[in-house]
Amino acid sequence: MVSVPGGDFQMGDASTHVGSTEERPVHKVRVRSFRAGRYEVTFDEWQACVDAGACRADLIDEGWGRGRRPLVNVDWNDAQTYVRWLSARTGKKFRLLTEAEWEFAARAGAHTAYSWGDQMVEGNAVCYAGCGEEADKTAAVGTTPPNALGLHDFHGNVWEWTEDCWHDSYDGAPTDGSAWTAGECTQRTARGGAWLNVSSDVRSSIRAPQPTSIRFSNLGFRVASDD
Repeated sequence: MVSVPGGDFQMGDASTHVGSTEERPVHKVRVRSFRAGRYEVTFDEWQACVDAGACRADLIDEGWGRGRRPLVNVDWNDAQTYVRWLSARTGKKFRLLTEAEWEFAARAGAHTAYSWGDQMVEGNAVCYAGCGEEADKTAAVGTTPPNALGLHDFHGNVWEWTEDCWHDSYDGAPTDGSAWTAGECTQRTARGGAWLNVSSDVRSSIRAPQPTSIRFSNLGFRVASDD
């Protein structure tokens, strides 16, 4: 876990203007300090929950291998099961990141499309096209360099579930960094893009709706806790 200092930032597509209306209007958000997983949750970490009898044992790895690869084919409810188990196991309160926390951590103080600037840098993200080597599966967590906060894999590799219910714009979004849990909650928001996306779809502001019961080979999660 990495401590993320709180602060204010402009949430949404403020720099490239290639994003859809789902990434607007750009709005100021104040985020409290919190802790975020340095990496996306891995198959090894999930296996500890399986061994404890708390998590399902049938999540598949697509034949790519398990270990330190990010967990995939996990739905939103599975992710909630994991954070409940982790909380009980450690005595600390774990949860998913809120959308605002996710973007704040992904930006790491930057106002650009990616945490390092407005142009993709080869080797800085795992994606299908425009990131360097063409990805045909996930990469082990930490394969790409960390951002300024010491966090890895916010751009590509796997989409990450957040706590928030889906809304197709930021009209009415919370400005205090909390999860947006009013509205159409049969869909939750995933962030970050994945290995099978192109570089423009792994920007810091990218977001997408996913039914809570969906499982994909490009969808995982990362954990958070209050600082």
